[in-house]
Amino acid sequence: MKRINGNSVGIDSGEKVLFSDFENGGEMWTGSGPRERRNRIEFSARYKEIPTVQASLALWDVDNATVMRADIRCENISEDGFDLVFRTWGDTRIARVRAAWMSIGPLSQ
Repeated sequence: MKRINGNSVGIDSGEKVLFSDFENGGEMWTGSGPRERRNRIEFSARYKEIPTVQASLALWDVDNATVMRADIRCENISEDGFDLVFRTWGDTRIARVRAAWMSIGPLSQ
């Protein structure tokens, strides 16, 4: 458990379209094997310490003829932002993905 000392706690959130590959024949829609999309997210204000960040799928448009495989993660978290990473593999065909995220942590006074 992360304990936050002080009275200035910040919560930031947002959504990001990670890709829309069905429109242009991109690799998430036409490819196979391991694939990854990485998007840098900047917080609206700098945290005093590295915050806790949670991500989830807000929209997932997939081909139902293949197995649906997905991994979404927050990586390289800093006081200023993080990398929102989506991965798939095998024969999964994904047309588009939108992710939602939320961060919480201490702010400077």
